[in-house]
Amino acid sequence: MSNVTRISVKEASDRLAEGYTYLDVRTAEEFAEGHPPLAVNVPIAHAAPGGMAPNPDFGRVMGAAFARDAKLIVGCKSGGRSLRAAAELVAAGFTAVLELRPGWDGARDPFGQISEPGWSRASMPVERGQPGGRAWDDVGRKALG
Repeated sequence: MSNVTRISVKEASDRLAEGYTYLDVRTAEEFAEGHPPLAVNVPIAHAAPGGMAPNPDFGRVMGAAFARDAKLIVGCKSGGRSLRAAAELVAAGFTAVLELRPGWDGARDPFGQISEPGWSRASMPVERGQPGGRAWDDVGRKALG
């Protein structure tokens, strides 16, 4: 996954101002609780009994919803899912992918303490709910026909 450029919250904010799209790969439920304004939700995994299950439609939806040269910042809760999703996108031929290193909540050290605040802890703007056209149900339905 060394081919993925990881960025800070400040860098992400700057890139969003330059026209990048924030791709939130958390579950639809997590996304509804809060996300950066204008974010698009395409989960890399869905909540399932006993944990998470991979979203089998992630690659197809991304290929249908975004051009390969789309400027994307990929984020999740704390950096794990977004790093995996960003690596998948780069491997699929996406050329302008950045990954929000601390995610929404923050990166954690081995003891579970926040080592780098995420978007929500850095006093950045927040949008809540399932915005029309950008929520998983809409994005997935449109992309999969």
